[in-house]
Amino acid sequence: MLRLNLSTEPQWLDLGHGVRLLVEPLTTAIMLAARSDPAIIAAASDAEISASNDDLARIVAKAVGRIVVKDWEGVGDENDEPLPLTPEGIDALLELWPIFEAFQTRYIAGALILDAEKNV
Repeated sequence: MLRLNLSTEPQWLDLGHGVRLLVEPLTTAIMLAARSDPAIIAAASDAEISASNDDLARIVAKAVGRIVVKDWEGVGDENDEPLPLTPEGIDALLELWPIFEAFQTRYIAGALILDAEKNV
């Protein structure tokens, strides 16, 4: 049986290393909006620069992140001062391998794989 979570409220996502993101539920509308991100369009349409699957995953994660992340905790500057949430900050955060991997696994893949809890 497929279990639907009908909540539309943002929820905190723990990415480890003391970092948490307040994210909206991943919906079809969000994935469609991310597909229209200029970086995704460029990567998909530029035949000369064929992006690898890893490059596309990184580009998609950033596009989705810029749409769904509404707040964050545990992100600071070199003086341990909290940084304000910005699109550039989200991109920089997702360039950190452990954070990217956690976001990819716990948010994007978690929303796309329906049988994670035998929901098929």
